[in-house]
Amino acid sequence: MDTAGHSEAMARRGLELTPFRGLRYDPDRVGSLASVTSPPYDVVVRPDGVHHLQSADPHNIVRLILPEAHTPSERTEQAADTLRRWLAEGILAADPEPALYVYEQSDGEGMLQRGVIGTLRVSEPAEGVVLPHEGVMAPVVAERAALMRATRANLEPLLLTYRGDGTAAEVVERTAEKPPLLATTTEDGFRHRLWAITDAADVARIQSGLAHHQALIADGHHRWATYLRLRDEQSAPGPWDYGLVLLVDTARYPLRVRAIHRLLHGLPVADALAAVEGLFQVRHLQVPLAEALAALADASCAGNAFLLAGDGAFHLLDRPDPALLDRAIPADRPAAWRSLDATVLHAALLEHVWHIPEDSPAHIAYIHDTAATVAKAERDGGTAVLMHPVREEVVRDLARQGVTMPRKSTSFGPKPASGLVLRALEI
Repeated sequence: MDTAGHSEAMARRGLELTPFRGLRYDPDRVGSLASVTSPPYDVVVRPDGVHHLQSADPHNIVRLILPEAHTPSERTEQAADTLRRWLAEGILAADPEPALYVYEQSDGEGMLQRGVIGTLRVSEPAEGVVLPHEGVMAPVVAERAALMRATRANLEPLLLTYRGDGTAAEVVERTAEKPPLLATTTEDGFRHRLWAITDAADVARIQSGLAHHQALIADGHHRWATYLRLRDEQSAPGPWDYGLVLLVDTARYPLRVRAIHRLLHGLPVADALAAVEGLFQVRHLQVPLAEALAALADASCAGNAFLLAGDGAFHLLDRPDPALLDRAIPADRPAAWRSLDATVLHAALLEHVWHIPEDSPAHIAYIHDTAATVAKAERDGGTAVLMHPVREEVVRDLARQGVTMPRKSTSFGPKPASGLVLRALEI
């Protein structure tokens, strides 16, 4: 069979989601369910966000997903010890029987997202079942792998999207009419509800509704790469063949797509601007953040555009020199990839103009929150590079072509809150 035919055959195998016994907080043992949740580990702004979450409740999930200690080995040992202690004390307890979980998020302003949490068979990208769209950083995968090995747990679900035919959605929506296992509202105003599906017929209906579909990784590329690494380390089939995910049918519940911004440590805005002179058109904006982002959105309609901040003002970069793009961007990639803002930023600006390594935490940070990126740049004397989001259809089309986007190109959401349901491999 040729490669294309093999991929199509594997894709027809589709998504294989299985029930598991979820680990959940005992609401009688914690301050509140909201106070023990956290955004995903890579969305928490360190160290401010970690300290804020730790102070919210002594049992906040951040103590597992982002343990604080002097060395990497101490951090993973601390997380494993904490998880064992919480299990022994009944802070976390396993549900009595395996289940798939319906998870709902709403914001009170009309946004409603529902999906199914379960353990998904881990598959290589070549199988065409789970499609990544971004590359990963080896040190982050190594860190997540060490944490999962030590805890023998999937501490937070990945966010995957698929385009369903309504089969699974019917079960999801019928389940959401029942009283939930838990309901809580987090400090960002989002309401979270969770239900368990244990009925064999409903589980089978969801599984059949997924069996001929493929999914796009919306959030969690590093954790999916970690699942693959840990699976490959095993000598025999077992629990590492599956990983914890949230699957959202975007035909029914479209996701929001936002940008992930860059914070360049040690590069003052004045130096960044001096280096791009003659290579981009630069406009200086003395306006509030919302107006600066509106100007960025307008400029992005015509081509590549970025906002620099960190010196108390905003600086709009657009209309890059075509000669710079020809020199910096590989010509053998699809046009849609070559024209991405993230491609231009990483290939042209970071590598050729500013000489900043994209995978060095000492030089660059990736931050989801726009205002936090600007504030940290102003406080630290660095440069914030604010991005405009990519459309979801562009992401999906590139993923289907097997084209990997630059790292941290997109932020799909809303993301599942960490701490509502976990998976321990031995339970």
